[in-house]
Amino acid sequence: EMTEEFARRRQRVLELVSEIPGIQCPEPAGAFYVFPDMSSYYGKSDGTNTISNAADLSMYLLNTAHVSSVMGDAFGEPNCVRFSFANSMEKIEEGWKRIKAALAKLH
Repeated sequence: EMTEEFARRRQRVLELVSEIPGIQCPEPAGAFYVFPDMSSYYGKSDGTNTISNAADLSMYLLNTAHVSSVMGDAFGEPNCVRFSFANSMEKIEEGWKRIKAALAKLH
């Protein structure tokens, strides 16, 4: 039952990620997280915060969208950021709504 639930969550997260411009996200084979390439946001700013790398982006999303993530440097992929989907569908959708809004502020 939980395997099916995580498959539904993974599919929904991939749909939500695909709605955000500039993100390249491979489908995870069996994990409970996605690991998208977020580097298209590097060098962008909301007027106050400038995103130079995955660490900046993770902190920006924490402070702006109130969503926790892990910078890809920790896994040898400096262009990526790791997002878990081990949560309820409602919270997953709310989190990605916040991420999308925060990223839309970057120019």
